[in-house]
Amino acid sequence: MTELERLKALLDRDQVKLGVHIRAMNSPGTPVFRATENLLPAGAILLLSFGATALVHFYLGAAILAVGCWWWVTRHLPKVKDGVFDRTSALVLSAEPQFDFWWSRGVLSLYAKLPDGTERAATRRDDWRAWVRALPAALETLPAGHMMQEQ
Repeated sequence: MTELERLKALLDRDQVKLGVHIRAMNSPGTPVFRATENLLPAGAILLLSFGATALVHFYLGAAILAVGCWWWVTRHLPKVKDGVFDRTSALVLSAEPQFDFWWSRGVLSLYAKLPDGTERAATRRDDWRAWVRALPAALETLPAGHMMQEQ
């Protein structure tokens, strides 16, 4: 069993958590960036606000902008973060060269809580293969649905 296969098995059992630097991966040039989910909603909010300001009144444009910003931050941005995390996870776990490349770029991290209560983490400075090999066979299961997202 390769290190990536073991890592996938540990991730499936929620014994290890994969961390993704969301801001770095959600930028133009990365394979998981989607311009439509980042630029179109913001552009629509601005156009509606400017249009309402020009055609009706400043206060209507300001109200549309305020509601649009509230919607962006509370409703849309969490979906974008989850989507970037899911696409990045699928990308990096698809093949070892992909994982190696994105690990070297510093956008990934690993975390595990050992049965004795100690916590281990690995970042770009560490060798992820050695970190996976050093984990004991029995690990404490972390709460289901818990994911790490780095800002």
